[in-house]
Amino acid sequence: ALEHKPDILLMGATDIGRDLAPRVAARLGTGLTADCVALDIEQETGLLLQTKRGYSGNMILTFVCPDHRPQMATVRQGVLQPCPRDASRRGDIVSLSICPGQENLRLKILKKAQRAEQGSSPEEARVVVACGRGIGGLENFHRLEDLAQSLGAAVVATKEITDLGWLPAGHMVGQTGITVKPELYIACGISGAMQHTSGMWGSGIIVAINKDPKAEIFQIADYGIVGDVNEVIPALIKGEFRP
Repeated sequence: ALEHKPDILLMGATDIGRDLAPRVAARLGTGLTADCVALDIEQETGLLLQTKRGYSGNMILTFVCPDHRPQMATVRQGVLQPCPRDASRRGDIVSLSICPGQENLRLKILKKAQRAEQGSSPEEARVVVACGRGIGGLENFHRLEDLAQSLGAAVVATKEITDLGWLPAGHMVGQTGITVKPELYIACGISGAMQHTSGMWGSGIIVAINKDPKAEIFQIADYGIVGDVNEVIPALIKGEFRP
C-alpha cells in the first residue's frame, strides 16, 4: 500500500482478514469499516460508501473516510453479488512478492489439518434451512437435516444451536457468524432476533415456521407458517403439508 498508494483497499471479513485489516489500517494511519454488507461510490466526491449494521444490528450505518487514504473496509462473504461482465473494461493485475524474514515471524506452524465440513457450504447454497432453539431436542434437529437433504439445502443455525455442538461454529448465521443470501431461506423455530437476521439480510424468499404468531421472524418473512415446527417439518418432507 505504501508503494502503490491505492485509493481503496478491501479485504475479506475472514478470520485472517479481521486480524490483518486493522493492523494494516493502523500502520497506514487510516480508518477501517469492518464487516460491510454493502459498498458504493458517491458520484460527486468519489468517496467509498461503506455500509454495515450497528447497535446490535438495529441500525444500518454508512461510513466515509474523506481525509485519509486508502479507504479501507472488510466485506463478509456472500453479501455482494458480482456485477455483469463488461468486456470493454480492463484492469491491471500487479503480483507482489512478500518474503518476510524468519526473524519477523512471531508464529510457528506446527501442524496442518483439514477441517471436516458438514454438508454443503452455506455461503454458496441456493437453499438454506436454518435451525433455532424452538426445534427442541436433538432428535428433532435430525428431522430438520432430513428436510434439508430432501431439498438439497445447506443447514445453518442460531448461536444457541452451535453452542450445543449440533453444528460447527462455521454454520452459525448472524452478527458474529456468517452471512448468507440464498434464493430460499427456511427458518425453523427461530424467533427473529436481529442478532440472527442480520446474517441472512438480502435472502431471496424467506419462509418462517414458528408456533408463536407474534414472533419477529414473521415481520421479514415472505411466507409464514404458524405451527409446531416438529409437526410441520415431517409434513413438508412427505409433501403432505397443506396451508
